[in-house]
Amino acid sequence: MRADASGRDGSLLGPTLGTILFVATVPGTVIGVVPYLLSGWRLQTALLGPATRWIGAGLFLLALPLFLDFLVRFVRDGRGTPAPVAAPQHLVVSGAFRYVRNPGYVAVLSMVAGQGLFFGSTAILAYAFWLALGFHLFVLFYEEPTLRRRFGEEYAAYCRRVPRWLPRVAGERTSSE
Repeated sequence: MRADASGRDGSLLGPTLGTILFVATVPGTVIGVVPYLLSGWRLQTALLGPATRWIGAGLFLLALPLFLDFLVRFVRDGRGTPAPVAAPQHLVVSGAFRYVRNPGYVAVLSMVAGQGLFFGSTAILAYAFWLALGFHLFVLFYEEPTLRRRFGEEYAAYCRRVPRWLPRVAGERTSSE
């Protein structure tokens, strides 16, 4: 196979197909199926007034480009998928990853919480809470130790520069800026 200028295999077909399959099964279930089962996607009384519907819609819509950026970066820059069984070959630190270490989880939680607010569903909001706790524990006990072993000092330096959950507004500077 032919390598690109960075010395990496130029084919993105495998990571792209793997990411599509992953999104259809895992985030598709977390963002779509479970909230639907909890609420039927029927509007209930707005939880804190009509403005919460707009806030919920905004959270969901603002999270979509963040989620898409996360997926594209894993495929293009990382040469892998978000699935642990086909993890990226390279540490991904560009795009949304410059602002927060876990943009995929932040986006998913925003989409789920946004649905809870939009539909006025306390069940979806409770689900979002438990999902956030599950993501946090998964990151602490599996993802971060795995990334430390795999990428060593590169990952440790990244952790010192970029926060885990709350995005840094300015992001981090790259050598090209």
